[in-house]
Amino acid sequence: DSPIPPEERRLRDKKHLDDITAARLPPLHHSPAKLLSIEESIAIQIQQKEAYEEMQAKLAAQKLAERLNIKMLRFEPEGEASMQYREVRDED
Repeated sequence: DSPIPPEERRLRDKKHLDDITAARLPPLHHSPAKLLSIEESIAIQIQQKEAYEEMQAKLAAQKLAERLNIKMLRFEPEGEASMQYREVRDED
């Protein structure tokens, strides 16, 4: 068994990996990274922070609205549910 040169071994391992796996790296569709000035970077970060906070506020408002809706639907001080409960208690 003669030793295989590293380059050939790497190619053989790569071929073996290609044979046994379907995992592939997706092609790079976007342009490579570019350098930004500090000012540009800060402006982008501020924009993203504002967008994030706006999304959080919308979600919070949505959750609150859902919670209030449920409470209003279930709240029946003299509704059917309490009457049924009283009738059952009176029969005992």
